[in-house]
Amino acid sequence: MSKSFESTEINGMKLANRFVRSATWEGMAADDGEVTPKLTQTMIDLAEGGVGLIISGHAYISPEGQAGPWQMGIYKDELIDGLKTMTDAVHVAGGKIIAQLAHAGNFAIKALTKQPPHVVSDFDGLSKSPRHELTREDIKNLVAAFANAAKRAKDAGFDGVQIHSAHGYLFSQFLSPAYNRRDDEYGGPIENRARIHLETYNAIRDAVGKDYPVLIKINSEDCIENGLTLEDSIAAAKMLTDAGIDAIELSGGTIVSKKLSPSRAGINKEEKEAYFKEAATAYKKAIDVPLILVGGMRSLNVAEQTINNGIADYISMCRPFIREPGLINRWQSGDTSPAKCKSDNLCFGPAMEGKGIYCVVDELEKAKQS
Repeated sequence: MSKSFESTEINGMKLANRFVRSATWEGMAADDGEVTPKLTQTMIDLAEGGVGLIISGHAYISPEGQAGPWQMGIYKDELIDGLKTMTDAVHVAGGKIIAQLAHAGNFAIKALTKQPPHVVSDFDGLSKSPRHELTREDIKNLVAAFANAAKRAKDAGFDGVQIHSAHGYLFSQFLSPAYNRRDDEYGGPIENRARIHLETYNAIRDAVGKDYPVLIKINSEDCIENGLTLEDSIAAAKMLTDAGIDAIELSGGTIVSKKLSPSRAGINKEEKEAYFKEAATAYKKAIDVPLILVGGMRSLNVAEQTINNGIADYISMCRPFIREPGLINRWQSGDTSPAKCKSDNLCFGPAMEGKGIYCVVDELEKAKQS
């Protein structure tokens, strides 16, 4: 049997295969972040489609950390019942799901939060509108908010949690010298810039116990001027590994990286896939916890090469599952042609209009056939 389809465990969480649905913004939650039937059905489709582990869309852990409209929330106890309907449905469908815990930081939407975005450092050139620089007290409250959100996730039946520290959101901003210009114990060398990650991990671990999977998604590098480097990223990962983190999902780039970042568009041949594989290779030499690799995966061949060559332990994808939630079942059944995703990023258009994320090309093709 292919290694890709063998069963594994992450801190007691049994997974049917090595394929992971990477988090995204689905744009399907209610205005206050509550789970909707549409969002639940999206997760059911992934579970029934054979995805080994589903990572939820980024769930905001406090009101001021909201990144976009119709984003799933996990910031208050009143949301637990709705979240539980979703996890229960995933489990009935035979799947496993963990909650991604997130705070948008500088990229929070003031029109939604009704307050200036909270940032690691406020400095000239960061933005054209006011920002609130986090105080030590704010940081203490932030750590508690993540821990409380993790406890809610466990109470809601999630199989684990993932701390979002990638793509330029708040914890990613702490790691990045481009955003973190603090002169206290949270700024300067990587040991200081990663301090909040360790404090948050420990607080989450205290809240959920030692037998509950706690993962992190982290940038390999920021792909911006003066951003996080691979060397510092690995140093932070080593600290988290020593602390007890159960697995790391490796990504890269930020919302504003643009030309310096690998392109998510136009992935039409195997050579363009797995664009963080060199970083993953360096990571595997330095850490000894399961590594989940995301970034342009479209073919079973590349996925299997990545696993067989020891570059990563799990393969994470997002856009291919928007068009084909049943992709893993298709591959396992013997149809190993690449994912049908065109890598055109049109799927976010409907979500911005309040219709939820879906593959526009697939809908157009279905309309033509009917």
